[in-house]
Amino acid sequence: MSTSYVDIIIKTYQNEASYLWKTITQPFPKDSINMFYLLIFASLIIWGLEILLPWRKKQKAFRKDFWLDAFYMFFNFYIFNLLVYAALSNVSLTAFKSLLGYGGGHLLDLSNMHFALQLIVFFFIADFVQWCVHNMLHRIPFLWRFHKIHHSVKEMGFAAHLRYHFLETFVYQSVKYISLAMIFGFKLEYAFIVYSSTVVIGHLNHANLGWSYGPLKYFFNNPKMHIWHHAKELPSTHSKGMNFGISLSLWDYIFGTAYVPSDGRDIELGFPNDEDYPDTFIEQVIVPFKAKKA
Repeated sequence: MSTSYVDIIIKTYQNEASYLWKTITQPFPKDSINMFYLLIFASLIIWGLEILLPWRKKQKAFRKDFWLDAFYMFFNFYIFNLLVYAALSNVSLTAFKSLLGYGGGHLLDLSNMHFALQLIVFFFIADFVQWCVHNMLHRIPFLWRFHKIHHSVKEMGFAAHLRYHFLETFVYQSVKYISLAMIFGFKLEYAFIVYSSTVVIGHLNHANLGWSYGPLKYFFNNPKMHIWHHAKELPSTHSKGMNFGISLSLWDYIFGTAYVPSDGRDIELGFPNDEDYPDTFIEQVIVPFKAKKA
């Protein structure tokens, strides 16, 4: 490994550690949003709604695997980023740009568009890209082995949103970077705003809330629609899954992957033969690398 890559790794660790410390110790930074406390605040608000307005009334406030999902939430957001992802992604990005001779140009320059319009376009493109990636996670056997962790949830709640294998981050972020940064040239601040909103929407979609948003259900993903995405038994018409939308349900209705046959409040969640699936963080992280029978 060249000295420049070593320098990138060292500098990235220093920057990430400094950023995390600053994020924790400065809850209200000027001219920006503190994502650490936004995550906590949004989680507490939506958890409060689950307690006050539960859809599945027999489900406890501290549902099955509540603390496991809470750990996943902070691990995937901060610990993994600090320990592995930030340094590895910066090195990979530098190598990728060097290999392609990428100098920062874009196939489409949208920088002259009004800020609000750029933000809306970014949101739609980012959501569609993630819808496509989510489809891939279900249709490609190797990727499904990692995505199974997210579908091992047996009782839905807001924090189930962020129960996923950390390697999914590389898939999502790689595709998003190539499509949004290299092709369209969107700026980092747009990504941050959209990412913040999708976290809140994702929490709501996984929450124990019986919301569908009326006519807007054909546009926005919602808890009553997303519960079917986690159904253990899949219909023959959607054998690879359904309702892949992240923030928007629009793509599922356009491409025929929408499926809400009835009120799914009490359907069984999971996947076939999940009875023996590991129920601890370490085991779940390791199991996709084991022999296929695992």
